[in-house]
Amino acid sequence: MNTILATDCGSTTTKAILIQKQEDDTYRLIVRGEAPTTVEAPAEDVTRGVVNAVSEVEELAKRKLVSDDGTILVTANPESGCDVYLSTSSAGGGLQMMVAGVVKEMTGESAERAALGAGAIVMDVLATNDRRPNHEKIESIRRLRPDIILLSGGIDGGTIKHVVELSEIIAAADPKPRFGAGYDLPVIYAGNIAARDKVKQDLEEKTALMIVDNIRPVLERENLGPARHAIHNLFMEHVMAQAPGYAKLMTWARDTTGEKIPIMPTPGAVGEIIQTIARREEITVVGVDIGGATTDVFSVFKGEKFEETKETVFNRTVSANLGMSYSISNVMAEAGFDNVMRWVPFHMDESELRNRIRNKMIRPTTIPQTLEDLIIEQGIAREALRLAFIQHKRLAVGLKGVQRMRTITETFEQKGSESLVDMLDLDILVGSGGVLSHAPRRQQSALMLIDAFLPEGFTKLAVDSIFMMPQLGVLSRVNERAATDVFVKDCLIHLGTCIAPICKAKPGAKLAELEIELPGGEVVKHEMTFGTLETMDFPWGEEATIRVVKAEKNVDFGNGPGKEIEAKVTGGRSGLIFDGRGRRPFELPEEDAKRIEMLKEWHAALDCYPAYEHE
Repeated sequence: MNTILATDCGSTTTKAILIQKQEDDTYRLIVRGEAPTTVEAPAEDVTRGVVNAVSEVEELAKRKLVSDDGTILVTANPESGCDVYLSTSSAGGGLQMMVAGVVKEMTGESAERAALGAGAIVMDVLATNDRRPNHEKIESIRRLRPDIILLSGGIDGGTIKHVVELSEIIAAADPKPRFGAGYDLPVIYAGNIAARDKVKQDLEEKTALMIVDNIRPVLERENLGPARHAIHNLFMEHVMAQAPGYAKLMTWARDTTGEKIPIMPTPGAVGEIIQTIARREEITVVGVDIGGATTDVFSVFKGEKFEETKETVFNRTVSANLGMSYSISNVMAEAGFDNVMRWVPFHMDESELRNRIRNKMIRPTTIPQTLEDLIIEQGIAREALRLAFIQHKRLAVGLKGVQRMRTITETFEQKGSESLVDMLDLDILVGSGGVLSHAPRRQQSALMLIDAFLPEGFTKLAVDSIFMMPQLGVLSRVNERAATDVFVKDCLIHLGTCIAPICKAKPGAKLAELEIELPGGEVVKHEMTFGTLETMDFPWGEEATIRVVKAEKNVDFGNGPGKEIEAKVTGGRSGLIFDGRGRRPFELPEEDAKRIEMLKEWHAALDCYPAYEHE
């Protein structure tokens, strides 16, 4: 496999990349091309956009990739074509699903995790305890018209009453698919095996029913694999086959032996590469893809039995109402004027801000034309990322309903299931999407990630250089080494390491004394103070050792309050970033003048907007 061609058919843009094997036996990105997606009128054929994007790659690489009959050239000829062609897609709105579970907080959440992990947007969660009357649930199914419905509920051998009630609701709705009028809506049943016959009786004639293993066979265990596999298959066979041009595209995606390679939903492919890297590097990862309509957050953290099994837990959530163009007004509505303006170092009337946001919504392909526009857009991005991450942490939790031994301390704590997201245990934070990948200065991307995700302890920061993570995700299923080679060497741009202790103090108070041992053995001393943001130039590829030699008693770098700690750190475009702004979430001054002054100090520390002058 020497030459690999991959495309990602997005909702607005189709992106193509060409990867080739080098003389040193590693894989590298050669060229990239893009063209408008053509799934909608007037073209209504997704392959036109694919051919246009690949034609740009063909021209730049000076290698024939499109055959004379207008298809992708997959051939064993070393001088032309490619050895394998593969693709991902989120065109036409991506994969849109509804899920149903007996108890919303248990099997409902498990079904949601299965759908989200497969790359779907979950439009609604139906449950017997969601307090909606049946006619409203039926109306929701008819109105939303999902691509697939995932029905779950009950442990194997348990009561079947409630899950059968849900199947009767779906049958009463007589659901119709979003694409195509000549086929039945796919429904996956992944619930109590004792209810299969009754569910089949209710749904087999009205839907394209598929039965798989139970998502929660017992309360203590989740079994998401079979449901996710079924979602992928149905996405290919039913949903994509009905979308304009996809039947043709599916015949193109193959290798030189003629073996077909399934097209993956874009979010599912991004999750695939993040899981691959986390497994190969044995690291914990949080990744985010902020788009025009949605913001996807991915995480890989250690599970409860990590020390015994070395198994990690992958979670993905999609915030379908948080984006930077089509959904930008939703970000403003959910975050509020004050939360957006707290990131903007100048005064602006609320009506003017709202008008700017509306202009972006009705003209989604425009980019900021002035520095003021850029700062406002990046302020909104912080809020979209922050809100999406809050939603992610709510879903990335341990299984609910499981009985376990509790300590005396836990008995008196009034809290629900803990989130699996542990920022002190996070190794790397990866950002992707236009506002992060195409920020004019990499320091701006670094500060947006820090402000939105509030990393703690020692955390590496990186961004996807040109948004190729989807293509690498589907490639990882075919050639994992090629995908990881390109991901590490061409995809990721390392921004540096953020050093952020958890603390609370008065502005200017001393937090800790640090010793930084550089690669040559030189030791540099650094003192962190509360409320400051400081940087130290340090290039990517080199490693330093940071020792906290003296920390105040309420300052925690990850080893406990007031305790010393030693950590290895790497540099990047922004070097080492010392974030002394304290306990998360940190508080900005309420007084406008002081807040603006503080923001300008932080921006200056990272050299974010060197040309900025505002009267």
